[in-house]
Amino acid sequence: MGINGVEGDKTLQSICYKRGSLRLLDQRKLPLETTYLDIKDTKDGWEAIKEMVVRGAPAIAIAAALSLVVEVSNLASFNGTSDDAATFLRKKLDYLVSSRPTAVNLSDAAVKLNEVIDKAAAEAKEVNSVFQEAYIEATEAMLEYDVMSNKAIGSYGANFLQKHLTDNQKITILTHCNTGRLSSLVFNSFASVAIGFLCKSNREEAGRNCDKALHAQGVLERAYCTETRPFNQGSRLTAFELVHENIPATLIADSAAAALMNAGQVKAVVVGADRVTANGDTANKIGTYSLAVSANRHGIPFYVAAPLTSIDLFLSTGQQIEIEERSPKELLHTRGGLGEQVAASGISVWNPAFDVTPANLISGIITEKGVITKNGADTFDIAEFVRKTSGDL
Repeated sequence: MGINGVEGDKTLQSICYKRGSLRLLDQRKLPLETTYLDIKDTKDGWEAIKEMVVRGAPAIAIAAALSLVVEVSNLASFNGTSDDAATFLRKKLDYLVSSRPTAVNLSDAAVKLNEVIDKAAAEAKEVNSVFQEAYIEATEAMLEYDVMSNKAIGSYGANFLQKHLTDNQKITILTHCNTGRLSSLVFNSFASVAIGFLCKSNREEAGRNCDKALHAQGVLERAYCTETRPFNQGSRLTAFELVHENIPATLIADSAAAALMNAGQVKAVVVGADRVTANGDTANKIGTYSLAVSANRHGIPFYVAAPLTSIDLFLSTGQQIEIEERSPKELLHTRGGLGEQVAASGISVWNPAFDVTPANLISGIITEKGVITKNGADTFDIAEFVRKTSGDL
């Protein structure tokens, strides 16, 4: 992958795209360096996702799809029939999905794009610009929709939390991992997922739309973010975003969360999700389940914020979610595996990337089409919500 250094970038764009060109912010190097990697093809895209150059379920899906767009855009020619081209694209999408199997957004994007490919292959007898354009336009439409949906999640989340939690008092929110702009694909927008509820001011600068965010309405007292070991997405990325937006914020160790709750300093917990099953179980960054258990013990509402593309109705419960394991180096070395060794050589390592939070510990799931609640049950009727809101936004 080629590397372009970009200094002093104020927009925090995790994805920079124009036809034929894709650059991804290397989030492994934040907050000390702002470096972009040129993504030339699906191999570059796969490596960027696997190595966490780009992360966050929405951003992963679009980065993968766009890496194939760039490869297709730069193909001089394709020798073969439309069926040959369709097979080529399907194999590329399958390859990209293998980079992060837990994030359902990625496989969902692949399914939708395969439908576009099948339709284009059926209508075109030979590979031509129309066939190529069909795939590119479908991916770009997916990009535009996710920008809108991320903004809508921020709006719904801010309104819901203000209505149910404020009681004429300012509130404090604890979040885990990173669910702000860096985990989404929004261009110059902070209303992405959980942190999007907190954006600092009422302004349209650089395309932002934060007027409904908690901090803008003066109801946010403080945001707490965990360091999120072992890759430190909280201390490196979430803290960076909160400081960038001048939001009152405090970084805590992962192991301090329960004590913070016991001290009465947390009004609500808001996290993201890489996959939501039909009953409302969710997979998110390892450590999320621990926060949910602690929140339940202290009577604190626990909310999940995720786009509908994170919902997997084919899985009935979280026990069916594939949990990927990451490199032992992330625990054995500092800086998530990038620094010096700190653990004894020869020690075995268990390093799951995610854990599953059962639906009975979740108070609500905030989506771009509204907030899914339980209505007294221990689980959610996700399928019914999806059916009722189909076509909205």
